[in-house]
Amino acid sequence: MSENNRAGFAAIIGRPNVGKSTLMNQLIGQKIAITSARPQTTRDQIRTVYTDERGQIVFLDTPGMIRETRNKLGQYMRKVSTGTLADADVILYLIEPSAYIGAGDAELVEMISASKRPVILVINKIDTIQKDMLLPIIDAYRKVLNVEDIIPVSALKGLGVAELADTIFKYMPEGPNFYDEDTVTDQPIRAIAAEIVREKALQLLNDEIPHGIAVMIDTMSQREDKPLMDVEATIICEKDSHKGIIIGKGGSMLKKISTAARYEIEQLVEEKVYLRLFVKVRRDWRDSDTQLRNFGYHQK
Repeated sequence: MSENNRAGFAAIIGRPNVGKSTLMNQLIGQKIAITSARPQTTRDQIRTVYTDERGQIVFLDTPGMIRETRNKLGQYMRKVSTGTLADADVILYLIEPSAYIGAGDAELVEMISASKRPVILVINKIDTIQKDMLLPIIDAYRKVLNVEDIIPVSALKGLGVAELADTIFKYMPEGPNFYDEDTVTDQPIRAIAAEIVREKALQLLNDEIPHGIAVMIDTMSQREDKPLMDVEATIICEKDSHKGIIIGKGGSMLKKISTAARYEIEQLVEEKVYLRLFVKVRRDWRDSDTQLRNFGYHQK
């Protein structure tokens, strides 16, 4: 550790589906947070750790800010997003490449301003626009928010990510690292595996179902006679009709989800995996305090 070591927390904040988890995965150079094209993919605060010779950045990925919360899960997600601001040394405010500031971003601007934290405005998806479109975007946000730095990036393609990391370190306080240099996340392997299964379900199922599913890892055990890990997981849904769709004709959809998830879990645990998936119905689990706690959605 250098004499002027810097270590601190950087919160990634933004509207749903702006690419927060994709950006965080790029920054740390490893996939930890799940991603999909659907809003509300991230439901909880996820901590990942980037360490180099300059020190350590602990990234706090958050659920996309939801304006209207229709159930207790939505309320929990909103509380996680707002509470993360208080933990941060710097806020990375991730936006779409548009000069239009809608109601959701206007609310975020107000919250970020009230936090009194330094702000880096991160304009994502710059690979989708012409360079001359950046100036109107910058002008629009400078009028409503005091930002210290503005960094255009493409989280998907990795453009501007190294410059963003350099900029973040400017706002990290001097001091010792919070985690050892080999740590990439404080998420347990079981939690990451459950999220991988949910990600594949998000990607493969139709629009109606994904918001109403959760995943629990029931068992994760190492075989004694061979280098193979047995994993059993349950996909929770809210309706009997959803259960049928998740399973699919002759179990075809469940098999697709299992095959896609198994490959990534194998990359995670670095060995072969035998994955068995089950499906159970828990009606209105998103409005049940007990069920939310069971699925890990509770204040740490």
